Amino acid sequence: MKYYIIVASKDHVKKGVKEGFAQSDHGKKHHLIKLKKNDWVIYYSSKETYGVTKPFQKFTAIGQVKDEAPFQVKVSDGFEPWRRKIHFHPTQDVDIRPLLGDFSFVTNKKRWGFHFMKGFLEIPKADFDRIAEKMLVESKT
Repeated sequence: MKYYIIVASKDHVKKGVKEGFAQSDHGKKHHLIKLKKNDWVIYYSSKETYGVTKPFQKFTAIGQVKDEAPFQVKVSDGFEPWRRKIHFHPTQDVDIRPLLGDFSFVTNKKRWGFHFMKGFLEIPKADFDRIAEKMLVESKT
């Protein structure tokens, strides 16, 4: 089992959570083929709304991969993104800044944002657990 962070604006993450899918890099397939069934993903949202420059910088969703391979959907003419089916868990948004000092995958704490510019990164389980501990909330069902 592996653990990943996907970077996307919170408005895009909310749509994925509502519909039960993950998408990365504006719908490209190349990152999603790395995910295996039962791997975990955490979404990090540097922006609250796509195209808006105001920083948001929070972890916004956690889920586990449910399918075996990426699938493609037609959203509109000319836009057919690749996706993965994800079971999302109830979470609360968590600010990244208080956690930065604890991450082993962030080697340069002053320039931490560069680690997220790839849009998709594998992280150690211990780092995943630190984030999940702050984000996960008990389900009311």
